[in-house]
Amino acid sequence: MNISLYEKFFKNFNRIIIKVGSSLLVDPHLGKIREGWMESLAQNIAALMEIEKEVLIVSSGAIALGRGSLNLMEKNLELQESQASASIGQIALAHAWQSVLAKKNVKCAQILLSPDDTETRRRHLNARATISTLLKFKVIPVINENDTVVTDEICFGDNDTLGALAANLVEADLLVILTDQDGLYTADPRSNPDATLIFEGMATDPQYAAMAGGGGALGRGGMVTKVRAATLAARSGADTLVVGGRIDNVISRLHQG
Repeated sequence: MNISLYEKFFKNFNRIIIKVGSSLLVDPHLGKIREGWMESLAQNIAALMEIEKEVLIVSSGAIALGRGSLNLMEKNLELQESQASASIGQIALAHAWQSVLAKKNVKCAQILLSPDDTETRRRHLNARATISTLLKFKVIPVINENDTVVTDEICFGDNDTLGALAANLVEADLLVILTDQDGLYTADPRSNPDATLIFEGMATDPQYAAMAGGGGALGRGGMVTKVRAATLAARSGADTLVVGGRIDNVISRLHQG
């Protein structure tokens, strides 16, 4: 990796949120962590910290891991089953992040948020203070929705939205959304061979929402929620990158275009 080019790319981004989706982190058939992929991402995160960047992770995967543990991968979950899966999966997810980052001499902490933590002023300030203190100690906050207690009526809805609201909460400079596609296309590349990759644009441009599609088997998001997240993140001045999480060392290759 060319460190000078890497530093140049991230020159104007000091506080960076990396959002990781379930479809990248968890094998959809086994309900287990993709360890090799996670190791690669941890290496990229460590490289960001080496150039003195503050990194936060918004990580999906708790429900998917809990489903795997309970052998419920093929079942449509009831609310209570989803919450039970989350309660099991949150432990596994936190342990996975702690283990993989420790190998890079990086510490992490778990932050579980519910909508009240971003919408109620006192809780908003408390959450921001906790996260800011962790960053001061060079500890990576691993943020997830508290799926053990939320309901369909009271939830963020998806972790793309959570990533954007976290960017607003901590006044991040950059939100990097890792997805199972290479990025935002003019149409769904899985069904339209003429679809082309969009490299740059204004998050508020309505044409991008029209181009986006739905979510995958494990996630609740999809490209449409990533476009919406970019719009939300822009409210506090954050740029958003939607990039292919399956690309090897994608974070460290961003400066290559």
